[in-house]
Amino acid sequence: MNKKDNIIIIGAGLCGSLLALRLAQRGFNVNVYEGRPDLRTTDISAGRSINLALSDRGFRALRLAGVEEKAREICIPMVGRLMHDIEGNTFTSNYSGRNGEYINSISRGDLNGMLLTEADKFDNLTIHFNTRCTSVDLDTNTITFKRTTTDESFDVTADVIFGADGAGSELRKSYYLERKFLFSYSQNFLSHGYKELEIPATSNGEHQISKDYLHIWPRGEYMLIALPNLDGSFTVTLFLGLEEGKYNFKDLDSEEKIKAFFQEQFADALALIPNIAEEFANNPTGPLGTIKCSPWYYKGQTLILGDAAHAVVPFYGQGMNASFEDVAVLDSIIQKHEGDWDTIFKTYQKVRKADADAIGILAEENYYEMRDHVANPIFQQKRKIEMALESQFPEDYFSKYSMVTFNEHIGYHEAMTSGRAQDKAILNMLHDGIISVEDDIKDIFDKVKTETEAILQDDRVAGL
Repeated sequence: MNKKDNIIIIGAGLCGSLLALRLAQRGFNVNVYEGRPDLRTTDISAGRSINLALSDRGFRALRLAGVEEKAREICIPMVGRLMHDIEGNTFTSNYSGRNGEYINSISRGDLNGMLLTEADKFDNLTIHFNTRCTSVDLDTNTITFKRTTTDESFDVTADVIFGADGAGSELRKSYYLERKFLFSYSQNFLSHGYKELEIPATSNGEHQISKDYLHIWPRGEYMLIALPNLDGSFTVTLFLGLEEGKYNFKDLDSEEKIKAFFQEQFADALALIPNIAEEFANNPTGPLGTIKCSPWYYKGQTLILGDAAHAVVPFYGQGMNASFEDVAVLDSIIQKHEGDWDTIFKTYQKVRKADADAIGILAEENYYEMRDHVANPIFQQKRKIEMALESQFPEDYFSKYSMVTFNEHIGYHEAMTSGRAQDKAILNMLHDGIISVEDDIKDIFDKVKTETEAILQDDRVAGL
């Protein structure tokens, strides 16, 4: 590795801009190429989620780059979920029984813009907008770009190329098109898609419903969620079957059908969305998919990371956090193996792949939990017990959600394995009457700990 290496990053989204900032801070010469215009001067939000959930893993990486506090300034804390049933009743479920643990609603554009502005401060970092990658030659490490404003094509050769160009990554595409090595790839879509709507602010710029929660309208086969924005509005997302089910996006093709659906299923939300028919017609319906692939690198020359390597569905709020954590993990390996990109890339994949696969699995599982289970009485009992355990034993008990969301020192794979065992232990004992929410919490803790370890041991014996 040489600080004079010509490093190119494809993509100036959240992952690419943070990676560029961190590499520049380490003294590397970095050029970033982004196909879209500069989002700080042009609205490019169409078709992309407007706000995201930022939590501890993401903050870890932002802290590494020295921009954690700047991010916190544009966050809205959400302490838990606020569920809306079909009759309009609500009930809350906090994310953690410990004090000070919450997730944060943050604008994708505001966060990305802040990272780009920080990156602009470095003379050894240049960002090129309106410059789309069209192909990568792995033999020569040459990238072909097209200027979107003129259609002019040109080539750039790099010593090291990072692909942070999202789920549609051109660098990843070159891995399987050029057939230089054995490359495994899967892209699995849910039968559901999503569409974003808006609950506007009041005339005084205030939120119409509580900004302290992520709002969920769980309805089994579909659901609605809402996250608060700094301007007093809420970004509302409908998750619904694309073509299947009694209600689906394909069939909701008129104002009458759209309003009838919302009136029946989300009446309290409908009352807050004045332009629902117009927004439903004009806002795109997005797909929901998971990408897995391997390997992520070619020799010591190229590496994909973030959504380019492991895109996930949004239901654990970890897509951005996982991408940011990629940068933190890669940075720690650069620190250990400076001088050898080949070793860095091999070590990075070995360290990171199982965790990336795990969050993809967890994100899909959490979709069914959010739409089907959060209103289930036994699930609500489980959450009450977990909150009490975290409150009484804050250093010794972490729910699966807390391990994933609030514990940056536990990998996603470990969180998945241990969390599933805990969930199974609590649900089984609730179902069998071995524990109840009225029991002594210390007695519950001992039983959950014992049963969880027994399940983990069974899994180890079975080789799971």
